[in-house]
Amino acid sequence: MVGLRVTSFRLLLWVPLLALLLGCRPASQTPASTATSAARGCTWIADREGKPGKLFLCGTIHILRESDYPLPAGYGIAYRNSSKLVLELPPGASEAPEFQSRLMELGQYPAGESLETSVKPELWKQFEAWAQRRNMTLSRLRNFRPWLAALVITSTEYAALGAKADKGADQHFEAMAKRDGKPGEGLETVELQLQLFTQLTPAMQEEMLAQTLEEVSTVSQEFEKMISAWKNGELAALHAMLTREAEKYPDLMKLFLTDRNHAWIDRLDAMLQRGENVMLLVGAGHLGGDTDGVLALLRQRGCRVRHVTEAPELVPGKP
Repeated sequence: MVGLRVTSFRLLLWVPLLALLLGCRPASQTPASTATSAARGCTWIADREGKPGKLFLCGTIHILRESDYPLPAGYGIAYRNSSKLVLELPPGASEAPEFQSRLMELGQYPAGESLETSVKPELWKQFEAWAQRRNMTLSRLRNFRPWLAALVITSTEYAALGAKADKGADQHFEAMAKRDGKPGEGLETVELQLQLFTQLTPAMQEEMLAQTLEEVSTVSQEFEKMISAWKNGELAALHAMLTREAEKYPDLMKLFLTDRNHAWIDRLDAMLQRGENVMLLVGAGHLGGDTDGVLALLRQRGCRVRHVTEAPELVPGKP
C-alpha cells in the first residue's frame, strides 16, 4: 500500500463495522478449536502487580480466512483465563435488524445526487471499471457516498481472497463465548461507528475512494504482510503499516483511532479496579503507539503490561 491516506483497507485494523458491510453474520456452526499455533500473537496482559484483575488485550483482524486458523496460542490463554468478553461492538450487533437500513440511510445520497455527479469524472470512471471487473451492478452503487463505495470495494476484495467476517477473530470468540455461556459486552454501538464515517468531509471521502481504488492491485500482498505481523505479535510493524504518512491526516487519526482509544480507557481501568478478568478484543491498530495506543494509555495509568506468553502463572490455552 502506498501509505495511510484515507484508504478503507487501513480501516480494517480500526473499525469492525467494515466486516459487517455485506450483511455477514457470526458463524452458526460450532467454532473451531481455540489457538494451538506457536506464534506469539498480538495478545498482552495489563494488571497492577499484587492486585486482582487482569485485562487480556487481544488485537484482532476483523476479517480472516479459514487458512488463518488456528489462531496464535495467546488467544487461547486469554480466553481460558477470562470471565467476560469485551468487544468493540456488542455481541450480536451484526444481527440487529436496523443495521442495513441505517447503513443505507447514512451511506446513500438523497434524490437528485449521485456518486457519478459528486466526484471527479476520472474517479467515477475508475470506480465504474472496478465494478465491471467484479460484475457489480452500477444502478445501486451510483447512489453510494464515496465512503460507502470505498468500504464495499474493500469488503469485496477481501471476500475474493476468502477473508470474511464470520472468520474474523472477534466473531470467532463471540461465537465461542455464546456456546460456553460466557458474558460479553461492547465498547461502542453500531450507530457510533456509522457516525464516524458521516463526519468525513466530501474531500476526505473522495480521497478515501481514490486511494482504495489505487490499492486494489496490492491487497493480496499487503494482507499477507498484515497477517504475518499480527500472528507473530509484531506490534511495531503493524503500527508502522497503520501510521505510514499519518501526519498528513491528523484529523482522520484522531477521529477513527486516538479519540476512541482515550474514550475506552476509563471503562477498561474500572474493570481492573473491580478485579475483573476480561478478554478485550479490539482491532490490532488500537494497541500500538508510544502515547495514544491502548497499551501506552494503560501504562500511563500505572499498569504493568506484558505479553501473554510472559505470564507463566496463567492457565495455558488448550484446544
